[in-house]
Amino acid sequence: MPLPIESSSMSTPVVLIPGDGIGPEVAEAAQHVIDASGADITWTLRHAGEAALAAGEKQLLPQSTLDLIAEYGVALKGPCTTPIGSGFRSVNVLLRKTLDLYAAARPIRSMPGVKSRYEDVDLVIIRENTEGLYAGIENEIAKGVTTSIKVATESASRRIADYAFRYCRERGRRKVTVFHKANIMKLTDGLFIRCAREIHDASYQDIEYDEMIIDAACMRMVQDPTKFDVILAENLYGDIMSDLCAGLVGGLGVTPGANIGEKGAVFEAVHGSAPDIAGKGVANPLALIMSGVMMLNWLSVRRAEPRFKDCATRIRHAYDRALADGVTTRDLGGSLGTMDFARALVERL
Repeated sequence: MPLPIESSSMSTPVVLIPGDGIGPEVAEAAQHVIDASGADITWTLRHAGEAALAAGEKQLLPQSTLDLIAEYGVALKGPCTTPIGSGFRSVNVLLRKTLDLYAAARPIRSMPGVKSRYEDVDLVIIRENTEGLYAGIENEIAKGVTTSIKVATESASRRIADYAFRYCRERGRRKVTVFHKANIMKLTDGLFIRCAREIHDASYQDIEYDEMIIDAACMRMVQDPTKFDVILAENLYGDIMSDLCAGLVGGLGVTPGANIGEKGAVFEAVHGSAPDIAGKGVANPLALIMSGVMMLNWLSVRRAEPRFKDCATRIRHAYDRALADGVTTRDLGGSLGTMDFARALVERL
């Protein structure tokens, strides 16, 4: 589905990647809300995933898509399909590694009107995005025997630690907790926590710091998630904890995501492409809209333009009010379709 592209002399260019499955539907809804906020974005459509092949591209992640993200420095992306156990590698992983989007930020907070087992959850997962087991170094060394190599470097470990502490300070948060398994993986995870300690002691002693072994941390998380603030983790642990923590507040449909690098960022919904409901107009677009709010806040800092922050705040207040009013899509117990929900947010801007 082609999405409208609007522009003006003062517009900020953003790459829009609808993705697969429900991606085009939630991307259209997110674009509708962001445009209505007055953010004045010029959207340029590019493809990735199975949608790229369907559009006649020869690659799942076309070079033209990568080049434009590098040029603009920012993209909003819908979900892309990744096969399980076979087939092509994750487009998301390839995108992050190719553009060196080394930091994933996943805010998790209790949403008004969304029922869950917990209240007053407000934490952030900061995940190293380029190394660990997701480096993709796997081999079959004999019939029926495979290996996967976990990669950890000092430079990447120090970089993500600095990002986590800086994120904590800039947003007025109080504590960073590193999740690790250094009692078993003494070299890789040992390097990760050593770098975090050194960065903290050298530059961020005003921020509380502690460490938790990942399995014990999971138990503590489900006992009382309000005890956590900013969580720093290597790639695999951060990926798992992001979904686990999303379950604390209502699921992946109410949690946004950002992938940040030195030269740019890609903001995306962290849920899947849900091909079983694609084209039915019932998908919840909130996660991608929330990711769009993260994008606007990032643009406000990156471009030093307060108008983006104002637009982000208006959108956030709009979906908070909608949820509090019981105005939701089917997955959250309501009856609205994808664009109906987007229009309900626009009414509350």
